[in-house]
Amino acid sequence: MWKFISSTLALGAALMIALSPAPARAADEPATFIQGLGDQTIQILQNKQMGLKEREAAFNKLFTDGFDVAYIGRFVLGRYWNVATPAQQQEYLKLFSTYVVAVYANRFSQYSGEKFTVGASQSNPEGASVSSQIVRPNGGPPINITWKVQKQGGNFKIVDVVAENLSMTVTQRAEFSSVIERNGGGSAGIDALDNILKQKIAANGG
Repeated sequence: MWKFISSTLALGAALMIALSPAPARAADEPATFIQGLGDQTIQILQNKQMGLKEREAAFNKLFTDGFDVAYIGRFVLGRYWNVATPAQQQEYLKLFSTYVVAVYANRFSQYSGEKFTVGASQSNPEGASVSSQIVRPNGGPPINITWKVQKQGGNFKIVDVVAENLSMTVTQRAEFSSVIERNGGGSAGIDALDNILKQKIAANGG
């Protein structure tokens, strides 16, 4: 019933696993940006003194610093963003961010030894794409991850994560739209989506 959970998790999954980035070339700023987020994630996950709430706070800062949360939240709400009232837009964005962080902090507190390697970036009209791989400790096939980043005010922000050629924001938008439509569409559907997010936040200790 809650199919959309998996793609929300996958949106930043590679950052919320124990990462071990390969050195990026100094001149490759987008790759260095992704590597830096990996370094910060290692510090959070290796700090055994942190409780769940402290880890959530640390992940919240990492997520909001590294991702364009407002852009992603608007994108995945799709055409319903313009249907929502300003109050609903504000509430939804707050819940979207809180939900993702709460689930990450809970799920990835159990590190299982995955490794994360960062490759080079490729420029595009919107910004850049950074290639990477998650290497599994059990010897399974690696997972290919591409990070879509844009530079904003001198800083990079992640705007999409493509795992094995599947865009997580596009997938998430389809699933959120389905939830809203099943609950009457319009404002009523957005309220229903918000209530689902609240339930999931509570279930993950948020």
